[in-house]
Amino acid sequence: MRFQCLVCLLLASLAYGQAAQPATPPAAGAKAEEIAPAATDKAPEVKVGPDDPVITVNGFCADPAQQGAACKTVITRAQFEKLTEALQPGMSLSLRLNVANSYARNLRMSAAAEKRGLDKTPAFEEEMRFARMQLLAQDLSHALQADANNITDADLEDYYKKNKSSCEQATVARIFVPHAKQIVPAHEEHEDAGSADAQSAVTPKADAKADAKTSATQPTEAQKNADEEAQEKAAEEAMTKVAADLRARAVNGEDPDKLQIEAYTEAGFPRTTSNTKMEKVRRATLPPRHETVLDLKPGEVSEVFSDPSGAHFIYKMISKETLTLEDVKTEIRTVISSQRYRESMKSFQGDVVFSDAYFTPPGKPATPPQRNRRGKRKKPPAQHDEDHD
Repeated sequence: MRFQCLVCLLLASLAYGQAAQPATPPAAGAKAEEIAPAATDKAPEVKVGPDDPVITVNGFCADPAQQGAACKTVITRAQFEKLTEALQPGMSLSLRLNVANSYARNLRMSAAAEKRGLDKTPAFEEEMRFARMQLLAQDLSHALQADANNITDADLEDYYKKNKSSCEQATVARIFVPHAKQIVPAHEEHEDAGSADAQSAVTPKADAKADAKTSATQPTEAQKNADEEAQEKAAEEAMTKVAADLRARAVNGEDPDKLQIEAYTEAGFPRTTSNTKMEKVRRATLPPRHETVLDLKPGEVSEVFSDPSGAHFIYKMISKETLTLEDVKTEIRTVISSQRYRESMKSFQGDVVFSDAYFTPPGKPATPPQRNRRGKRKKPPAQHDEDHD
């Protein structure tokens, strides 16, 4: 969003260029190999000075008095990079070429728009007012981010001392227990039996009698659903018991890989090998409900974690260490920067009330607004795509 807006507004903000000077011809007697680079596997480095032209727009002049072959606009490297650095510091070469294409087109189009007087319309003034407000907000966001990135070594050390638990790293064994055994629905068994009965019939009368008997014994749809629900519940309860048993055996020192194989076998997914070992485990890499695993001591086994999906997890701590400050400096710097930036943005996210009578289309229910502690409607979450170009 930021990039698109700036390209539209700033590509024509530089002067339309300068009257082009004819290119300096090669010095007399220059050797061909000095003019054309030698053919090699690697492209030679092209050196372009700050005053060298990088864009030449033929047939366009800021000064209408200039006509003919002299009518061209030249943009130097210094002029162009002043723009690209404003749009996006460190812009890639491929993106610079896109900007250059837009720049050349917008030079002509903006000049034509001015001839039509489009820059004097009330709509243009309103667009510029909003664009100015948006660009200032974005530049402030960048300034606040730069402030948040101003982190000293003392800041890093202080955060490390206060949050050492988040710097712990462990090697654990994790046993996964599926939420239920594989089951064959009861109605499928009935259908199989009915099919076998039909195949054994040899006369029309026997067929009719068999069909009547099957119809009489065939369960209703409600009975089928009830049977399936009962089977599913029993299958889930069975695996819950399996998880508890495996956890007790892990506490007694049995091999987690062996227990993992049994878990799959009990669930109806037999396996012959399994690897439960997980290395470089951090609190932040574990599911939120499983973070307490890092509180275990080597050799200890966790309780059974049961997720909303019904699956069960058992952890055994193998080894644990606390990473040094040097190991996590980059990570801590990112965390502190993010926290500071969020804090600095809070003052700009005050109470905002939107009119449902205006913003809700007729015939559509109003979206239930979020309320703050004072009961006022909150502003919708801002989109920050333009803040992170």
